[in-house]
Order: sequence, then structure tokens, then C-alpha cells
Amino acid sequence: MSGNTSTEQRRPLTLRDVSEASGVSEMTVSRVLRNRGDVSDATRERVLEAAKRLGYVPNKIAGALASQRVNLVAVIIPSLSNLVFPEVLGGISEELEETGLQPVFGVTNYSAEREELVLYEMLSWRPSGVIIAGLEHTPSARAMLENSGIPIVEIMDVDGPFVDSVVGISHRRAGLEMARAIVKAGYRKIAFLGTKMPDDHRARKRLEGFEAGLAEAGIELADREFYSGGSALLKGREMTEAILSRSPDVDFLYYSNDMIGAGGLLYCLDHGIDVPGRLGLAGFNGVELLEGLPRRLATMDACRREIGRRAAAIIAGHSESGVIGGERIELTPVLEPGDTIRRA
Repeated sequence: MSGNTSTEQRRPLTLRDVSEASGVSEMTVSRVLRNRGDVSDATRERVLEAAKRLGYVPNKIAGALASQRVNLVAVIIPSLSNLVFPEVLGGISEELEETGLQPVFGVTNYSAEREELVLYEMLSWRPSGVIIAGLEHTPSARAMLENSGIPIVEIMDVDGPFVDSVVGISHRRAGLEMARAIVKAGYRKIAFLGTKMPDDHRARKRLEGFEAGLAEAGIELADREFYSGGSALLKGREMTEAILSRSPDVDFLYYSNDMIGAGGLLYCLDHGIDVPGRLGLAGFNGVELLEGLPRRLATMDACRREIGRRAAAIIAGHSESGVIGGERIELTPVLEPGDTIRRA
């Protein structure tokens, strides 16, 4: 699905839909979903399987409100410890001020299964819209989004199919443009240091674009270093030390985010490594933390606050098109060369 679904096609699912899909009565479906009554294991399994496949979410406010909607906007992100997402949330909150809509946040810790659980709970309260990070979801989560009957905005990434509306950047293009800038500056033995791989799909796409950009110049990555923990200065130092010990002849390190990139920069400065002459460095995101470093790390502004603001505007009906749903908004990140890439 590519974001052109009409409101009528995306009506909320009902007990009748689950009843028809499972071949049992609506009353039996209700008993199973409320975990009440005497229902056989086989029937219960059939109902639960049908509900999951359809993406049906029980309505916890049924009968309580005439509108069957609350003035909440569900916002689902992978992390609060990552410096990227607080700025996205700031943009969402600013745009929703004085709209009567209140954002409520859920965190997935980069787990698709956790995202599915958070989404299920949030949809059960019948919010007025959903803003969710990323385009990759479990089949059940995608079914819930497609059949929620409310505006859905997937954010941060535009590289792939989306459910309803999407606001973000092309991470493949970001990686491609960074590779071209590095090659233009004369670097040839280039390594990549990444975190949260492969669960961080956006970092994976940047790496794909980065490798494609190097390939244009006939260059392959000289080395790569991955780890699965959260982004941290200490981890950046450790990863940089590991890759320079293993591949001392590399002349450029491209980090999947600014936090580990900042740690790498501090490691290089502590060890007297000439940056950017002997070794170039670059990160991604353009976080404010970089302003306090001894040198400005090369990075790309990922348009975080603007992504949050534009997504919330779609939910609130304030988007520039005046349409709720079916929008694809691609923003363009800006390369900031800082002090860690040689002047071409």
C-alpha cells in the first residue's frame, strides 16, 4: 500500500468483521476478546488468529463516548535516550498546541514485537491519529495501522511503501551524498561504524546508500564495526580504537550517528591523530551536542523538528495541502562539513 487509501476503505474494523473471518458469532468473538465465558480452545484460537490477521483492536472506550474517539495522538518512537527523538517530539508538541489534541508517547526500543504491543494498546483507546517512526512493521502491526480508520503518519523515512501518510528523508540518499562528499575530498580507505544494526532500518539504508556512492568511484568499504547497544560517547571511543587497531591505514570513518562520531572525534584528539588531514570523520543527525566539542564534527541535519511538526500538522488537518491522509513529504537533509572533512 502506498498511501492512497480512502477514508471509506480504511474504516475501523468491527466485531462483525472478526465474526465473518472466524466463522463464529459476534457474541462469541466478544467473549473471546474480553477473555470471558466458556469458549473452546479451538474456537478461541480461531478468533484470535482472525483478529490478529485483520489487525482488529478492541475499543476500550466503546459506549463511553458518543464520538468513539479521544483527543489523543499516539506517538510511537524507538528510543527516548537517543538525542534524535526528543527534538521530533518537540516539533509534534508545538504543532499540536491549541488544537485540542494531546500527544501520548510509546517507546519500542527498536523491537518490532514491542512496537506491535505498544500500537495495540494505544489503538484500543481510539486515538484521533497515530504518528509512528519508520516504515518497517510486523504484518499484524501493519494490519492494525491499515484498518484503524484514523490518520496514520509514518515518520523519519521515505524509502519504502507507507500506510497512509509519510514525512521524512531518504536515508539512502543521505548516505549516497555523504559518500560523494568524502570521495570528492580525496579520501579512499573508508570505514563505517554503526549501531543498532540491523534493527535500526534507517541506519541500514544509509549504509546501503553510502556503499552505492563509494561504488560510483570504484571504492569498497575498507572495514566496518557494528554493535547492538545504544548510542554513547564511550562506545564511539571503543569502536574507533577497535577499527584503527585492526585497520590502521583507513583514512576516513563514517559513523551511523553523531553520538558515536563525537566519541570517535574525542578519541582521535586524545591520541594526537591529525583530523581531518590524516583521518576524516563524519556522523549523522546534526545534534546540538556537537556545538560543545573542540572541533565541529561533519554531519547531516536530519530535519528532526520539521519532521515532527509536519507530521502533527497532517493529523491536525493543518498541512499545506489541506488534506488529511495520503501525503508523502520528503525533506532534504543538509551536509554540514564542519572541521573533520578536508576541503576539496
